[in-house]
Amino acid sequence: MPRIAVIDLGTNSTRLLIADVDDGRVTEVERRTNVTRLGEGVDRSGRLAQGAIDRVLDAVADYHRLIESHGALETVALATSAVRDAENAEEFADAMRSRFGIEPRTISGDEEATLTFLGATSELGNGEPTMVLDIGGGSTEFVVGTPGGVPDFHVSTRAGSVRQTERHLRDDPPPDDQIAAMREEVRQIIEEGVPAETRAGIARGIAVAGTATSLAAIDQELDPYDPARVHGYKLELGACRRMLEMLASMPLSERRRVAGLHPDRAPTIVAGAVILIEAMLACGLDSMTTSEADILHGAALSASKAANSAR
Repeated sequence: MPRIAVIDLGTNSTRLLIADVDDGRVTEVERRTNVTRLGEGVDRSGRLAQGAIDRVLDAVADYHRLIESHGALETVALATSAVRDAENAEEFADAMRSRFGIEPRTISGDEEATLTFLGATSELGNGEPTMVLDIGGGSTEFVVGTPGGVPDFHVSTRAGSVRQTERHLRDDPPPDDQIAAMREEVRQIIEEGVPAETRAGIARGIAVAGTATSLAAIDQELDPYDPARVHGYKLELGACRRMLEMLASMPLSERRRVAGLHPDRAPTIVAGAVILIEAMLACGLDSMTTSEADILHGAALSASKAANSAR
């Protein structure tokens, strides 16, 4: 049973999964998340800020020690939206290689979506058309297909929670007109990126990553956060609307104290909730199921398959 480490170098967070993979099953050994905001300012400047790079490298230093202590046979590091968009991406990659001997691989939006779908649906049997929604800091992925197969449709849109926050939310708390402008832009992005016939054929939805899991925790007032109660939780559209109204009415200092919400996610949770709600409305879904299994699990499964084929 190969032990594989996956590092997700996301726009808003840097995450680690160390897992044993056997016959399509992923057994978590260690999982960590740090909100590092790698994509901070990228939408305006086109570059990764040095402070953001330093935050990520500090997190990876801790992860590297865990990877070595757990004896992972392979380490996969995936860079997504922020690094794809940055002029100085190679400088960041050089720092990863020189400090840790880890080669970060910048993946396309298509590959990001495919790996996310694989991870999120790995526990499901073949069934009805399913959308996996991955709300990231710089982009949001929509992936549609039948579990157990290759996705029929996938798109990476520029409706990320960090990106939308920086574009629209200038006041604290944000007034209604800023929320409305953000909702309108997100709605247009989804309608242009996901064809109407694809949206009409979706029977169920799975939401992964920090926005969805945070809202599931807020809805249950989980303190401390409990992954077992978040995984598989049914997020109702009405509940998401109520949480958005509550969160948007609070100044940032109050949002940081909301039960179930990690303080570091407070700056972007309003935009994340808007994206989730608009996605549900566009796809005709009254609810979505939250999942702790996402691109980390998909990358671990993919790496295990590749290792087995090499043997």
